[in-house]
Amino acid sequence: MNKVAYILLSLVMTAMTVKAGDETCTDSVGGSRYGLGLDMRPAYVVPSNGYVEGDNAVGKPIDKSLSAYMKFSFTLDPKSRLGKMYPDAYQGIGIGFTGFADARDIGTPFSVYAFQGAPIARLNNRLSLDYEWNFGASFGWKKYHEDKNPSNGAVGSSTNAYINLALMLKYRLNRNWYLSGGLDFTHYSNGNTDYPNSGINLIGLRMGLVYMLNSSRGNSVYSPSNGFEPHFVYDVALYCAARKCGFTHEDTRYLIPGRFGVLGLNAGPVYRFNKYFGLGASLDLQYDEGANIGEYYEPNSRPEDPRFYRPPFAKQFGAGLSVRAEVTMGFFTINSGLGHNVVYKGSDLDGFYQMFVLKTFVTPKLFLNVGYKLLRFKDPGNLMLGVGYRFNGSW
Repeated sequence: MNKVAYILLSLVMTAMTVKAGDETCTDSVGGSRYGLGLDMRPAYVVPSNGYVEGDNAVGKPIDKSLSAYMKFSFTLDPKSRLGKMYPDAYQGIGIGFTGFADARDIGTPFSVYAFQGAPIARLNNRLSLDYEWNFGASFGWKKYHEDKNPSNGAVGSSTNAYINLALMLKYRLNRNWYLSGGLDFTHYSNGNTDYPNSGINLIGLRMGLVYMLNSSRGNSVYSPSNGFEPHFVYDVALYCAARKCGFTHEDTRYLIPGRFGVLGLNAGPVYRFNKYFGLGASLDLQYDEGANIGEYYEPNSRPEDPRFYRPPFAKQFGAGLSVRAEVTMGFFTINSGLGHNVVYKGSDLDGFYQMFVLKTFVTPKLFLNVGYKLLRFKDPGNLMLGVGYRFNGSW
């Protein structure tokens, strides 16, 4: 993940908070609604690395892609607690395929993902401005291989994370059919679990058509609060990951074979101003067995096959403080943080870090924690895969 994904996530989180002041109507009553959708997404490939800029087997820029996505969605039952609070939110699962022009050494990946969206603002009784995010995994990439596929310097894994954000206008054609169109942003990367990890970024258009299997039966006015009272919640999350590391020897950068384990803990309060938006802080503890390892290189070993002494614990442990902002919609919460280690030793743990986390509540208090940590706004960090628990509150 890089600065492009960081900016896009921040923009969409800001846009989503506009929804908190919306006091419009929803036309869903009497149970969940279900939909089948199809998206077409022509896109421009952002020239973010040498491979897509033309340093590839074809010898020219890879600047175009076309994707097709099929998805199944549902709304929350408006009679339920969450349905009353978020009557316009929809979520579901989907599958998509992406092809790249002039990219025979990158493959035609397909993605499996979860998604959620909702109106940011209603422009009239048929037209709304919506957001939608997708998060999942993409498969079928032709990854880099020093002998079989040496020109692919962007993708180091056959399986990569898939992140997508969209802002679009949605128009209700009739009681069952909806047409949408807007801007679409996509990021593929392996979360620094393998090398290379330059990733692929797409910016383009989205054109969609959705058929609702059960039509609405009228309008019901809802309150933007639905009985919600501002309050503090306290989240604790434990996560782990594995990541690749490199080191520098005599001004040459080398990749270290294998992967290094990461174990972390985030804990802190969030003040929920309303049912959508919260601000807080977090204590962030992390042990990374690859941190500062380059300082302990055994000089008698070859850099192509390096050996290292084990660094002391203090050189691989960091304790930091971060400010957090999060947006909640149903049982999904998107959390973004900016922090700095206050207890650390060694240059690898110095500097600011950024965190992006999706919390999926499987019970009112227990959630799955899936995220990514970026270092100094540009350097790859590590995935954050784990579980968490919420005190003094629920979804």
